[in-house]
Order: sequence, then C-alpha cells, then structure tokens
Amino acid sequence: MHAPQRRASGDPYFIHPVRVALYLAEKKLDPATIATALLHDVVEDTDASNKDICKMFGSTVGELVEGVTKLTHLEVTSNEVKQAENFRKLLLALSRDIRVLLVKLSDRLDNMRTLHFINKAEKRARIATETLEIYAPLASRIGMVDLREELEDLAFSHMMPEARQSILQRTEFLREQGDALTVDIIRQLREDITDVGVKTVEINGRIKTPYSIWKKMQTKDLDLGQLSDIVAFRIIVPCLGDCYAALGALHAKYSHRMGRYKDYISTPKPNGYRSIHTVVIGPENQSIEVQIRDQDMHHRAELGVAAHWAYKDGTVSADLATGDNYNWVKQLIDLLEQSEDPQEFLDNTKIDLFQNQVFCFTPRGHLISLSADATVVDFAYAVHSDVGNTCVGARINGKIRPLHTVLRNGDQVDILRSKNAAPNPEWLNIVVSAKARASIRRYIRNAERDQHVALGRQILARAYRMNEVEAKEKALDDIASKWRLEGGEDVLAQVGAGLIPAGDVVRTLFPGIARENSARTKEQRILDRLKAGETVERGQADPSKVELKGLIKGMAVHFARCCHPLPGERIVGIVATGKGITIHTIDCDNLVNFYDQPERWLEVGWETSSETPHVGRLRVILSNEPGALGTLTTLIGRTGGNILNFKFLNRQPDFFETLVDVEVGDLRELNVIIATLRSAPSIESVERQRG
Repeated sequence: MHAPQRRASGDPYFIHPVRVALYLAEKKLDPATIATALLHDVVEDTDASNKDICKMFGSTVGELVEGVTKLTHLEVTSNEVKQAENFRKLLLALSRDIRVLLVKLSDRLDNMRTLHFINKAEKRARIATETLEIYAPLASRIGMVDLREELEDLAFSHMMPEARQSILQRTEFLREQGDALTVDIIRQLREDITDVGVKTVEINGRIKTPYSIWKKMQTKDLDLGQLSDIVAFRIIVPCLGDCYAALGALHAKYSHRMGRYKDYISTPKPNGYRSIHTVVIGPENQSIEVQIRDQDMHHRAELGVAAHWAYKDGTVSADLATGDNYNWVKQLIDLLEQSEDPQEFLDNTKIDLFQNQVFCFTPRGHLISLSADATVVDFAYAVHSDVGNTCVGARINGKIRPLHTVLRNGDQVDILRSKNAAPNPEWLNIVVSAKARASIRRYIRNAERDQHVALGRQILARAYRMNEVEAKEKALDDIASKWRLEGGEDVLAQVGAGLIPAGDVVRTLFPGIARENSARTKEQRILDRLKAGETVERGQADPSKVELKGLIKGMAVHFARCCHPLPGERIVGIVATGKGITIHTIDCDNLVNFYDQPERWLEVGWETSSETPHVGRLRVILSNEPGALGTLTTLIGRTGGNILNFKFLNRQPDFFETLVDVEVGDLRELNVIIATLRSAPSIESVERQRG
C-alpha cells in the first residue's frame, strides 16, 4: 500500500508504521493496537477505506484506525487557535479508547527520532515545542516514563541544542568522577537494608536526563558549576511490606530532608504509579534521591498504561480511560466544556499536565487529586463547580482556614459554603488548577455581562432624561446591526462596558438631537479654578455616620485609604489598636499583613438602608484639548457624582493625568460614573484608584 511513498529521510514510508508497531510490541501491547500501528496511515495515504480495514481485520482494529486517522490532520500549525482545536480532538479521541493515544504517542516518537531530516527550521521548532508541551506530559500522565523522557530529550535537543550539549558534557564529567562513589553508595544501601532482614532484588543508580536537569537548574537558579546530584537511586524489593521496612532502615540511619518524602504507595498518582520517594543525607555525606518499590510496582511503573495489557494477556476493555486511574481524562473533558475559548482551554490544560500532584480527602474519605500548591478554592472546584462558586473557607483537619490556604498531602478538607458567596476575580491569583480557573472565568464572564446590561440600562435611562426623550428597550433591537450586534441586550452590555457611548445610541434612535451645549453649573465653577492651576478639595464623608452590620454601635470606624471601600463591595474589619476598626475591601493587598492575626478580623457588611456618601477615587487621563476638563466635570455632575478632591498628577503636551475623588452612594454609582466617562471621546482612560 505504501510502496511508492518516501519519507523526508529518503526511507520507504512503510518503515515508519513498522517502527511504530515494533515499539508498541516491545511494550507488550495487545494485537489490535499493534495492527492499528501498522495500519494507522493507510486510510489517509492509500485507496483503502476504513470499511476495508474492518472487513479484513475486524471492527476493533477498524475503530482504532478510524480514531487515529481522524488525528492525522493534526499537523503542527503556527495558528494557536487551530492548535488548540487539534488538541481538543485528540482529547476526545483518547477519552473513547486510550489505545488511540498510545499509537499517536508512538507515532510522535518515531517522527521526533527523524525530525532532523525536515529542512525547515521553523517547522522543526514548532513540532519540538508541541511535543514538549503536549505529548510528553500526556505520556507521563499514562505512566510511560521512558517514552516521556525520550520525547523530552528529543524536543530539548532541537529547542536548546547548546544547553543540552553543555549539560551532557557536565554529566559525563560528573559520572566519570563519581562512578566509584555510586558503586560505594549502592553497596552501602544494600548492607543497610539487608541488616533489617530485607532482601533486595535490585539497587541501581540512574543518571537524570538532560531535560530534567535543565528544569532543576531553572527552578533552583543553578548554573552548570553548581550541578552535583545527577544520580537517583532505585531500590526494588520483593513485596509491599519490604518497601516500608527498607524505608525505615534508611530513615533510622540517615537524616532525611523534610518535605521531600512522598508516599505514592498509600496514595498512588492519578495514573496508578506507586512508589516511595525520599531524599536522605546518605553515605559519603551525599544528598541522594531514593525510590523504593516492589517488583510489581516496578513493572507497572516501567510500562505505565501498557502494563494493563501485559497483565491481561491481550484481553482489554476499550474504555480503559474511564477507570479511576484516569480521572484526569474526565477532568479535561469537563474543562473542555467549561472553556469557551479554545486557546484558553489549551493554556489551562498545559498548566494541569505539567503540575505535580497533591492528594487530599473529603470528610467521607473520597480522594481528590490536585496540582501542587493547590488551595482551598482549587479543592472546592474539584468537588463541584457549585461548591467552588459558593465556598467561603474550609475546615482542614478540623481547623478553620481561609480560602488562600495551600493544601498538603493527606489533608482532610471540608468546604464551608454560603448561599450569598460568589467567585471573586482575585481568586484567579490564588488558584492553580485549570478547572478552577476556567470555572471562575466563566462565572465572572456571565456575571459581568449581567452587570454591564443593568449598568447600560441605567446609563441609557439617564441619557434619555437628559435629552428629554423616551424609547422602549425593543427599539434597541432595530439599531443593533449598526455595531454588528445581534440584539438590544448586546447594545446595553456594550454601553455598560463603556464600549458604545450612550450619546451615540440616543443620536441613532433620534437623529434630530444635536450635541447639547454645557451649562454653567457648579462643576463649571470648579473648572475655572482647575484651569487656574488650583487643587480643589472638599470635606470627606464622615465614617462615623455609616451603618455597618457586625459592629457594636458607637465603635470608632475608619475606611482604609489603601482600598477606599464602597457599599456593594465585600468588606472586612480589622481591629486597629487604639484606633477602633479599619474597614478594608476583601481583596485589599494590605490584608496579607494580618493573615497571622485572625483574632483581629471582624466579619462586617453594609447596611442596605445607609444613605451616607462615600469616596471613590478615580485616575483619569484626559486629552490635552479644549473642553476636556469641562467634559470631565460636567459628566461627573450629570451622573450624580460630587467632586471632593481634584489633583493633577502629570501634565504632558498630549494629555493630563489626574486624580479625582468623587462622592458617591455606593459601588454601583461609581461604576455608572466610570462607564459614562469612558464614553467621552476626550477622555483616554478611567480606572478606579485603590490607594
């Protein structure tokens, strides 16, 4: 079938599927997978159809070949959105039968081994990058460590050839210098374990790969001259009980590094990997990494998912990817459904694929696997998106902890919820898992649109009143096409987001209305003083008149100048010695100074009936053109704001940068002012200023 075809290397094309099949045969894969490897390019490159393959080799092989064939077009592309869509197809294919992924990974390995025959450097770089970012982590997730390491090394050799060569030279030097020491360490470890009555099947020292060494150098900011521990030791014992006996012998004799002990036997990795990892200050006062496992664990660790077929003698369930060890596949499918943007999905998936794992438990003992450095919020979203959206804290090992708490292996986590809680954009700074990130963004997108629609409705209503006109909301449907929008609600959302000026909408609905001349209001009198170079200041709102839930009547209250809290925002009270209570927004950066003083935190909230004005601070950049200051002060006045302080921060030939303190009732009113100002052509930008 492939007889006349040639690869870039000049070899007959059939050599490629044979090599792919041989690799899988060495891994003891079932006959259907090996047949698929031999046939994986037939439908694409010859006249044979999938129907022909089903007829000749059976439906199982036919379905597998069809699954791989659908991925044939997943060529590397510089178009990131297309690449994201390609990966989505790969994920859906492996969720149906993980053997499709095995063939695809073996196919990628053979292509990487011959990548140097491709002439275009740009294409080689793209293929190597995709291999390192997607295929190598996928190989790791199904437990095929040797495949992952070879893919990483091949990709590394094309992406950073000089760095790889330097590391190889250094490791060769260290190996020559340390061969005798490695032999001595192995001998000493065997004696230590034998002394406690445990027989060792094998002890070996294995040099780390160039790519893993390079990653360590980047993480720990090391240079080649500081590189020393390049050998990891592996101890293989007869049975499970011997693993812990061997560990006890090592920890009894040698000091072990705190935080470097990981028991993947009691808590296996998501792909089923089981072993004990520890780092001890061993013989010759060397810091050495040690893995301890029994023979069965070692066999499965070496073969990864392929061990399933080796143990089952070729009888296999096609939906292996739905087993407990492959919950990560389900999680990625869930993530796919959460992400509207293909590129966002790919970026989030890369995060999850590259992360190490931490294992925690629900109160009922259900295991939750998370990325390293995961927080309470990550855990909540791993349980369910509804749990994440309503979480307010957690009880970790019986003690109440805040949302930003980083979880550790073995923690029992009970999520605390409130029906009034909602995701905060600041959560994106504390979560590490793709699912949590996608869920938070999705909630915020939906909430922001609702807010923009409501805000747009208010802004337009005010614009109608100012121009003494009336219009029904249905009228917006008729003019939406002007901005290439689908309907009136989209127009409202754009107005609320400050993307369409309310005046444009009014003039489109009522073409006869001309721009209104500014009246000489009290804002105009302020403007006269501003033009003279004065800084305008007025009195601040009195915080003693503000009503807050959760405080004893008469307590001294101060509003933090670092965040300027407004009604409508979530707030917290901090007891300030001798000064009463300081109110901060819940996301204020300065709260980090009080994390270790929980006794000073008070749960407070705004009284909805309070009508006391508050200060919102704005940083406004104006074009240096006639009427710009007048527009600013007029629009603030028309939207119900009252200027308290006004200060020039920076004057340039083209623009003015100003700081404006505005008296408002709550956050909603400030947002109306911001949206209104953003609609003015002479105002370049408007941002809320926290400090």
